[in-house]
Amino acid sequence: MELHPFVLAVALVVEAAVGYPDALYAQIRHPVVWIGALIAHLDRALNRESDGFDLRKAMGVLAVVVLLLVVGGVAAAVAWLCRHLPFGGIVEAALASTLIAQRSLYEHVAAVAMAFRTGGLDAARKAVSRIVGRNPATLDEHGVCRAAIESLSENFSDGVVAPAFWLLVGGLPGVALYKAINTADSMIGHRTPRHEAFGWAAARLDDLVNLPGSRLTAVLITLAARFTAGADAAEAWRSVRRDAHRHRSPNAGWPEAAMAGALDLRLGGPRVYGSVRIEDAWMGPGRTAATPQDIDRALFLYRRACLALIVGALVLAVV
Repeated sequence: MELHPFVLAVALVVEAAVGYPDALYAQIRHPVVWIGALIAHLDRALNRESDGFDLRKAMGVLAVVVLLLVVGGVAAAVAWLCRHLPFGGIVEAALASTLIAQRSLYEHVAAVAMAFRTGGLDAARKAVSRIVGRNPATLDEHGVCRAAIESLSENFSDGVVAPAFWLLVGGLPGVALYKAINTADSMIGHRTPRHEAFGWAAARLDDLVNLPGSRLTAVLITLAARFTAGADAAEAWRSVRRDAHRHRSPNAGWPEAAMAGALDLRLGGPRVYGSVRIEDAWMGPGRTAATPQDIDRALFLYRRACLALIVGALVLAVV
């Protein structure tokens, strides 16, 4: 199997440096928006409420197959073209960088801490509602802070480490296919009356492709904690071993438990989405009373973990 460490290293550096420019988004939107438009079209065309559960489940499988064929085919064609261009590896890396979210994740979570300082709890609730699906009106200060840190932990896996892993393994087609699956899960992989059957394939496939990324994310957070003052690497790993498997998601518990243990927090636990209360296990042995300063600490640890990921990619590229 051919790995793509050079493309990965350049993509991570480019994305960390410039992100996805707002001017470019205004002109052509974002590849994930294009993927989302295709998923929405397939949902409208194939997910008929008059059909039975089994047929809607089969149509969901068909939708995922069509999605992967289209996205994978386009990405493979673009990658083939890049590899026949001068400096094509750099072009492929620049395109792949649009599917990694180191910088934007940092900015969205940092906005929650900043909102506390400039507008208080109401402003922070509004900021956190942009990155989590739970009902912000049910969150006090500690709940908003935990929600921001939990989102940082989970999206470090889904938005950074897992895409990086599939970019390493499969180049531009690998990361594009991953983002297609992850976007499908976020759009149709919910246990609602409309999507419980139709979104089954997207949700199960997303669980599968996130297995390596979630475990690697826990390792990166633990490693970063080892070199971060005030963070506890040993407790991060103990929390992973003790609590990760107790999370209702097979993947989200790994980065959450690592972050909770590293920062002496308790993350996860019961939460409210809309008007529905979801019971979930607590991750970590520490405080539930998270503060805006804890968001800052989590962001600092996140930056160290991203640096460890970049250094690892550069080492692979050189070796």
